Amino acid sequence: MPKRPTARPSLPTKEEILAFIRESPGPVGKREIARAFRLRGADRAEIKRLLKELADEGLVDRGRGRKLRRPGEMPEVAVIEVSAIDADGELLARPVVWRAEAPPPTIYLAPERRGAPAIGLGDRVLARLRRGPDGVYEGRVIRLIAGRPQRILGVFGPLPEGGQLRSTDRRHKSDFFIAPADTRGARSGELVEAEILPGRRRFGQRRAKVLKRVGHADEPGAISLIAIHSHDIPVEFPDEAIAQADAARPCGPRGRTDLRRVPLVTIDGPDARDFDDAVWAESDTESDNPGGWHVLVAIADVAHYVRPGDALDECAYEPGNSVYFPDRVVPMLPDALSAGLCSLRPGEDRACLAVHIWIDADGNKLRHRFERGLMRSAARLTYEQVQAAHDGRPDDLTGPLVGPVIVPLFGVFSALLEARRRRGILELDLPERRVVFAPDGKIARLSPEPRLDSHRLIEEFMISANVAAAESVEAVRQPCMYRVHDTPDPAKVEALREFLEGLGYRLARGQVIRARHFTRIMRQAEALGHEHLVSGLILRAQAQAVYSPVNIGHFGLALRRYCHFTSPIRRYADILVHRALIAGLGLGRGGLGPDEGARFAEIGERVSASERRAVAAERDALDRYTVAYLEDRVGATFWGRIAGVTRFGLFVTLDETGADGLVPIRSLQDDYYVHDEGRHSLIGRRSGRTFTLGDATEVELIEADAVTGGLVFEIVGHLAGPAETARRKGAPKPPGRRGTPARKKRATRIRGRR
Repeated sequence: MPKRPTARPSLPTKEEILAFIRESPGPVGKREIARAFRLRGADRAEIKRLLKELADEGLVDRGRGRKLRRPGEMPEVAVIEVSAIDADGELLARPVVWRAEAPPPTIYLAPERRGAPAIGLGDRVLARLRRGPDGVYEGRVIRLIAGRPQRILGVFGPLPEGGQLRSTDRRHKSDFFIAPADTRGARSGELVEAEILPGRRRFGQRRAKVLKRVGHADEPGAISLIAIHSHDIPVEFPDEAIAQADAARPCGPRGRTDLRRVPLVTIDGPDARDFDDAVWAESDTESDNPGGWHVLVAIADVAHYVRPGDALDECAYEPGNSVYFPDRVVPMLPDALSAGLCSLRPGEDRACLAVHIWIDADGNKLRHRFERGLMRSAARLTYEQVQAAHDGRPDDLTGPLVGPVIVPLFGVFSALLEARRRRGILELDLPERRVVFAPDGKIARLSPEPRLDSHRLIEEFMISANVAAAESVEAVRQPCMYRVHDTPDPAKVEALREFLEGLGYRLARGQVIRARHFTRIMRQAEALGHEHLVSGLILRAQAQAVYSPVNIGHFGLALRRYCHFTSPIRRYADILVHRALIAGLGLGRGGLGPDEGARFAEIGERVSASERRAVAAERDALDRYTVAYLEDRVGATFWGRIAGVTRFGLFVTLDETGADGLVPIRSLQDDYYVHDEGRHSLIGRRSGRTFTLGDATEVELIEADAVTGGLVFEIVGHLAGPAETARRKGAPKPPGRRGTPARKKRATRIRGRR
């Protein structure tokens, strides 16, 4: 509490009262003010008037019990809404009511107590708030007020009377009781969708009723079904849309450029389900472009079949994109189009929207031209086939294509790669996992997805086509659905800069940050063996790419204008770009509808959210497949890297499989640990033992829960990474120890289990 004023001959001024309120550690009322200033009953009416004036002028806020607090400060108890999940998996919230002009404060939700309701995005909760010295709040949930529809997916188990449901969502810590009348005939081990019922509990268990039986939990494909239902991925098409797709017919050459003699090829993964882009290249024969190239990228003409406002358009807009799982795809369009008339299958005539691009020997684009065409794919190739053929190991299919097709493609790629390097893009080659199935549908193995030059080749061709599309849409003054990637938040860049300086890397101040600056540091980190730590930090500093009609450029690709044009079978945003090109270039029917452009901002937000949902579902499924693969290896030890540091523990990614799991803070038994957000570390208060993002760690697998998709590890060995090495050589001691300089970063004290 502030120092008690001495006796005074008169009433305090508004400035003195305001200073007292600002210095108080918590909200104060008339009683505390009267006691502090030694006021008597006759003075209290005047104090009441002064406090009302302060509130009316916005200098103080009133909280519970009409107590006063500093402007912009949260009350002790408030209704907040879960608004985001940060890079460490922690829930962030914002106040439902916020009247101050300044932005609302950051609120971190404390980990849920056992038996508490699962909290997620969009939920509103009544929470008790505690403000830290740096202005960051921690919220502890008192009760759930409102949020998402309380439906869950789980595995049914019979009881003598009724049954119980074990949720597939790991945030549900206890099972649910289902009364006999609410089981809908569910059998043991079945996946069911259920609704959580309000009201009384049975022996402490919440009640639920089965709404729909989904399938058996042990069947092949159950894992992707869990992800589909958990993330509300639309899987059924309206009858009208299916009928329209079934009635569609192949397109003829009338009004189109005949490209059927050009040996265009598709290059995709071995398990690709749809083929919406084909490529071809040749040396440019024009004398003014020595060493240059003529490139052709042909994209499925989905806009020919999906018109604004029709049944197919509405059913594509609903999911916004296709969702790809290891064992299946949930397509954006009915199968008759996505795997039929719009899929560029070899030997079949297909409508396309094609772009011719001419580049010079250094990879610079000279000009381009769009046209509507009719093509016939010469071959369906895989990345592995093309790479092997380029490396001198062609097979029967690629052998005849090496000279006329594959060699020119790699010639173009070499030129585009050089231009890419000059442009200075953000190079973060993040490893990907692939699930390989046995003939019976069970998981045979998990393997890292190789990153081949053939992958990069297609990437560069698609980027070139996308840039050409954005430029053309702008040139004909049509609305464009840009793919934008904002520059990193300056606060995140500054935090990254401070951390990197502690490791010996220099990210200069006072300069405009470019993607090349991050890439340069990544190359230095790779040479020193720090790539795991540094790449993770750089990734966390980046903004998220989204769709928008407002062009702010693409930071990661270092491009002034960019859109998505090359995947209209699986992305609704690409269909909009096709329509804009068709309308602006006068390429026939299927252009933008009369009011579509006015809705681009709304559509951009919708398809961006749909994309995030799809990515989350795909990642969820991959994690669950990984857990299923490791389920019989509980007790084994593995080496991995710390991939996330939070107040409640460490996330570790295994080297062998790429599996992610949690090391709970309670399992670190040897010390009290402090979460230093600025250093991305947990630091022991007594020992100084440090666990930092990117450190190599040996862990024992303690728990592998295939139902919830969760892995739990314990640390059994640890190699200090570059951050800990730098700290030991002279960086400040961990927070909370005597002599530690005050830090600006948030530090939360956490007690490990003793």
